[in-house]
Amino acid sequence: MTLLELAEARFSARKYTDEVVSDDDLSYIMQCVRLAPSAVNRQPWKFLVVRSEEGRKKVQAAYQRDWFYTAPVYIVAYKNHAEEWVRKYDNKPHGDVDLAIAVEHLALAATERGLGTCWVCAFDPAVLSAEIPQPEGWEPVAIMPVGHIADDCPRKKAERKAMEDIVEYM
Repeated sequence: MTLLELAEARFSARKYTDEVVSDDDLSYIMQCVRLAPSAVNRQPWKFLVVRSEEGRKKVQAAYQRDWFYTAPVYIVAYKNHAEEWVRKYDNKPHGDVDLAIAVEHLALAATERGLGTCWVCAFDPAVLSAEIPQPEGWEPVAIMPVGHIADDCPRKKAERKAMEDIVEYM
């Protein structure tokens, strides 16, 4: 698929089968994540791949939705405040921007492999941090369920603004 085809094929999958996500698929996805660009190449991130039943229950405690429970894998994206690049002119930290780039690489790589994902940012970070403690400075930013998309999964495509509403030329 071209990048445009991948972008068109990707959607927020909210129902998965119980089919196992292969080690090969996960390795490929995480290699794509590793290659994502970041400000000053700091890569102020780490990703926790959660496959065990015990680990899945810990992640689910932070986001209690029926559809979310169907995912066989969760990838939790963390940023490190001490490692993120900060723009000197206005002290804007870029960790969230960097992490968003890497997570979208994850989503597109999963799509290429025929898997579904859904950005989950509405989870309770305090609950997740209590369930899966991390060293000081690491903040959970997003949870990505990953799995084979169920046949009856709603495939609602989000409406996008018209090109002329989002692009200007000078």
